[in-house]
Amino acid sequence: MTQCSLISTQGITKTYQMGEFQVHALRGIDLCIQKGEFIAIMGASGSGKTTFMNLLGCLDRPSEGSYELDGIAVHNMNSNQLTQVRNEKIGYVFQSFYLLPRTTALENVELPLLYTRQMSNKDRLERALGALDTVGLSDRTKHFPNQLSGGQQQRVAIARAIVNDPVFLLADEPTGNLDSRTGIEVMAIFQELHQRGKTIILVTHELEISQYADRIITFRDGLVISDKPNPNPRNAKEDLVKMPMLDELQE
Repeated sequence: MTQCSLISTQGITKTYQMGEFQVHALRGIDLCIQKGEFIAIMGASGSGKTTFMNLLGCLDRPSEGSYELDGIAVHNMNSNQLTQVRNEKIGYVFQSFYLLPRTTALENVELPLLYTRQMSNKDRLERALGALDTVGLSDRTKHFPNQLSGGQQQRVAIARAIVNDPVFLLADEPTGNLDSRTGIEVMAIFQELHQRGKTIILVTHELEISQYADRIITFRDGLVISDKPNPNPRNAKEDLVKMPMLDELQE
């Protein structure tokens, strides 16, 4: 059996009680995810992908089965333990950016570090500035969210997700609120983070977006129906270069 270096789920189920009825959102998920992978999880509404994402993100617990993250069994942790795992191990990027509106880009990125003990203000500032530099926003540190484009706001959200150096990034429809070009720009950032060794798990319903990952997992009716490597992922930076040519053809 393959040794999982980051995430292992075995027999994961999730059942919701809806009045007299039971809804089986997940029906037994066995997955192994290695450090450094870039994975896209796909599936239609109701397929179970969002439920599985919530379990991976320690936002919910399975009804049955085991989940090990970075060598730690998290499936039976209490709420305080799960909070600690979320703060230390996982970086979240959502479709909605969830930036504090009256807080600058730099201050938004610094927020997760406020929960890190024994970190000086200087170290916190340097870490936040470094994260913003990684996503190409060194010149927007003092801007408020309403002074940034949608793509820039998502970049701030990505910087906030990586500032704690989590063991993996969990991105839920991160391009859903963006136009096509801006979405590819965001995927270019994810691909660059992946090249630096970061593990990325991206949930999407967009087939084109999934093609930037190097492994694609498809859910249906609470089951994994497909788990395949993508040996030739699309290159987001190359696609951005081609996009002006495509725009000209459409005119």
